[in-house]
Amino acid sequence: MDSRRSRALRRVKGLPREVQVGATIVLVIGFAALLAPVIAPYEPNAPNVLDSLLPPSGSHWMGTDFVGRDVFSRVLYGMRADLLIVLAVTTIGFVVGTLAGAVAAYFGRWPDVIVSRVADTAIALPFLVVVLAIVAVIGAGTLGVCLGIVAVGWAVYARIARAEMLALREQEFILATRALGYSHTRIILRHVLPNVAHSGLTYTTMDSVSNLVALAAMSYLGFGAQPPAANLGSIIASGQPYLLTAWWICTLPALLLVLLGIGIGLIGDGLTGRGLNTREG
Repeated sequence: MDSRRSRALRRVKGLPREVQVGATIVLVIGFAALLAPVIAPYEPNAPNVLDSLLPPSGSHWMGTDFVGRDVFSRVLYGMRADLLIVLAVTTIGFVVGTLAGAVAAYFGRWPDVIVSRVADTAIALPFLVVVLAIVAVIGAGTLGVCLGIVAVGWAVYARIARAEMLALREQEFILATRALGYSHTRIILRHVLPNVAHSGLTYTTMDSVSNLVALAAMSYLGFGAQPPAANLGSIIASGQPYLLTAWWICTLPALLLVLLGIGIGLIGDGLTGRGLNTREG
């Protein structure tokens, strides 16, 4: 047990400094958000008009909003919802795109043509326009925004997986599995995907930041989570009319959003520089 712990510590210490700093930022914010029901001092949607627009203090670390709700509590709950949604849509996009790209390049011919053309079309379309179009059909809310993000986000993973698969399918270990009579399903799931997924996993860090910003932007515009649900974008939007008199309602949640984006970006930069997206032979 001690040897395993020591090996794990050595691996962590061997990571680039960017990854260590970024992971620390993300873990601190992530754990605080997940423990929101435990550490939040107030109910996120409980109004108290007598305490409206109070500045940050010992009682209200991020102040209160225009109806007296504690901004810190709302930010914790909003960040938890945002992180869970971003994790879900990024994972779905990664899995769907990687599978589609790898399978298309493995078989080639018409599957490759269909997947490539659909992916090229999805990438060519403006991202926010597609999200808004789906929201217009389904209706305002988190579901429509998530479907819009996934509808576009999978395409980049498909292109990455396709490029990796084109280089892998003529490798000796792939040819050997075919010669041994392995099924296509076994070859793809056990031998192809573990090698193809590395580049996609590295890209998930950048994609997570884009999805987080898109989710906050849609909520800010009123197309995402609807009031009184706590969401970073909606919290920032609710404080905009009071920006000059109660700056903390907008500024502090926005700074937390930027800090989380910086943390995820540092992890992505460190992993890319370390070359973790290279293929295994």
